[in-house]
Amino acid sequence: MNKDTILSVENLVVKFFLRKSTVEAVNGVSFEIQKGERVGLVGETGAGKTTTALSILKLVPNPPGRITDGNIYLNGENLMEKSEKDMRKIRGNDVAMIFQDPMTALNPVLTVGDQIMEVIRLHNDLGKFEAMDKAKEMLELVGIPGERYLDYPHQFSGGMKQRVVIAIALACNPKLLIADEPTSALDVTIQAQVLELINNLRDKMGMSLLLITHDLGVVAETCDKVMIMYAGSIVESGTVDKVYRNIMHPYTSGLFNAIPKLHEESDRLEPIKGMMPDPSDLPEGCAFYERCPNAVDECKTKKPELKMVEEDHAVACFNPIKRGA
Repeated sequence: MNKDTILSVENLVVKFFLRKSTVEAVNGVSFEIQKGERVGLVGETGAGKTTTALSILKLVPNPPGRITDGNIYLNGENLMEKSEKDMRKIRGNDVAMIFQDPMTALNPVLTVGDQIMEVIRLHNDLGKFEAMDKAKEMLELVGIPGERYLDYPHQFSGGMKQRVVIAIALACNPKLLIADEPTSALDVTIQAQVLELINNLRDKMGMSLLLITHDLGVVAETCDKVMIMYAGSIVESGTVDKVYRNIMHPYTSGLFNAIPKLHEESDRLEPIKGMMPDPSDLPEGCAFYERCPNAVDECKTKKPELKMVEEDHAVACFNPIKRGA
């Protein structure tokens, strides 16, 4: 970890202890994000992406969830050693999150201005009227007229609600912004606008970004680095250029094959066969073994470790795809 590292996650393990089973949601995840860097986290639903993000904020619902191992360093400080009181000061101030669904992220009985102002006053020594002016500035920053400060969430469209959620997240100029599928509930046109807005604000404020998404195209347009997650583990990671030009993990290849190609005619998309394994009953070896076209005997009994295969490119696979194969 160097002085430019804003976030360092080391061997993160998160489990949900249910009455009859234990769900292994995140299994030994490690990664770093540098100052000003944009990192995409990609994977199927249930891969552990959101749980990883909530762990950074120490918001994993407990019970039944618990971080059972690992360390999370933000600006060199270990968040695992912080109390809940300390974390309240850190959330929104040093690290902020755009939650997945703006419909549920906003309080329906409070005006949008009051919800932005609440964050501002919590982290800044400002009076009510100063905080109100700041809240109006944030609305203007995300493309909403300041006079709509007194409107309620139901008076906004889905795209406008997402802009309000972004304004709340950015109200205290966080050093790290976590965006959890910020466009999943929006139509394609509004998606593009929201992503452009996040990008522009990131550049303007100099923040680092962790973008959680299903969309590899969004990562290509938005991020510097990408991490592919499967069954609670990172299976491939590196710069977007290295990973996209030299796909080595069969799961990453499967995700790309499932994307429609504009230059090819086809009757059907090519899905990844089978289903993700039950996180409460993960296999002994590689979690992708049952679905993998490249599987070898070793995969059934051993878990592959994430190892560097070239500069800025790591893969967790015993039989990776060979270049040109």
